[in-house]
Amino acid sequence: MQTIDNFNFKNKKAIVRVDFNVPLDKSTFEVTDDTRIRGALPTINKILKDGGSAILMSHLGRPGGVAQEKYSLKHVIPALKKLTGTSIKFADDCIGESARELSSSLKPGELLLLENLRFYVEEEGKPNLPENITEEDKKAAREAVKKSQKEFTAKLASYADCYVNDAFGTAHRAHASTALIADLFSDENKMFGYLILAELNAMDKVLHSSQKPFTAIMGGAKVSDKIMVIENLLPRIDNLIIGGGMAYTFVKAQGGKIGNSLCEEDKLDLALSILQKAVENNVKVILPVDAVNADKFEANARTSHSKIGETPDGWLGLDIGEESVRLFSDIIKNSKTILWNGPMGVFEMPEFSAGTSAIARAIADATAGGAFSLVGGGDSVAAVNKNKLADEVSYVSTGGGAMLEYIEGKELPGIKAIRM
Repeated sequence: MQTIDNFNFKNKKAIVRVDFNVPLDKSTFEVTDDTRIRGALPTINKILKDGGSAILMSHLGRPGGVAQEKYSLKHVIPALKKLTGTSIKFADDCIGESARELSSSLKPGELLLLENLRFYVEEEGKPNLPENITEEDKKAAREAVKKSQKEFTAKLASYADCYVNDAFGTAHRAHASTALIADLFSDENKMFGYLILAELNAMDKVLHSSQKPFTAIMGGAKVSDKIMVIENLLPRIDNLIIGGGMAYTFVKAQGGKIGNSLCEEDKLDLALSILQKAVENNVKVILPVDAVNADKFEANARTSHSKIGETPDGWLGLDIGEESVRLFSDIIKNSKTILWNGPMGVFEMPEFSAGTSAIARAIADATAGGAFSLVGGGDSVAAVNKNKLADEVSYVSTGGGAMLEYIEGKELPGIKAIRM
């Protein structure tokens, strides 16, 4: 497998799949968080320093195959220009005449950004199907998009001499720009960028060379979303901390009183099964012992505190309590490997964010003490960033869904396309 360190980009045009799916201000369209753009800089800088040129392609939002102003990648140009210190050429159609002409005339040291790949349904390979369509017509539409997807991919590949995938956030999707395009380049001319390499190294370290004690922290709303991750981790970990809404499914399964708290009623047996598998693997499962409750799911709700299994009728738990924070923090601070995915409460509401922020702080403290910590998932990453702790944990993953699927043991199409 080719590596970016060993590849010389001198006088070569590289088409690079980056992840510029960044948040924009709704009125000014300015980039409000440039983390993902900064993540692509090492790869871009390597190409330009070697004397090559880079053609950057990405998606932004979910335009559904329709060009829309609010999803145009032209909005990221000011941030990209500022971060790279280089002028940016822009093709207003990723497979149009402007893309062909600009890529053809691109000189060493220059950057070209293509318009949003998802302005074409061919990127994802899913046709927009109208309602009341027959199964036969659905099949015909899918086959038509599949055929045009090959042409779409070939046009993208024709712009460059080599391909670099540096978008881990979409590596779990078999899209034109993440998996199909790799097949159009020889093994010597396709490779991962530095961001994907860093992601893979962090996850492989957790999965295959972790130091003990290894603590996994799982939060979020549903246990069903994390079941495959938990089952794949059980043979590897020592402690499993469970917080967030998913904790209440475990609490109720064991006979606790949860009021109106979130609970997957059809997953009670699954929760008990996980607890039993944990025992079989000598894994200690740690659930919250207390909670911050609300009388309604609103930021201005009345609040109360209770034991986790004694939630009053009509109330619902929206954050872990102080005792749980102390319990979880003690375990985290005595761990040598830490994996965190999912908030401890309704983190987007300030009134119920204290537990999640405290866990972020505990992970940073453990990292300072020598632990390796991997954080992934939207709210977990947001908590780390909000508390200005991104530089105090070992690695912050840019791809929540991709990270989870990798840890589940799944083969990611965007990774397989280059590793094979």
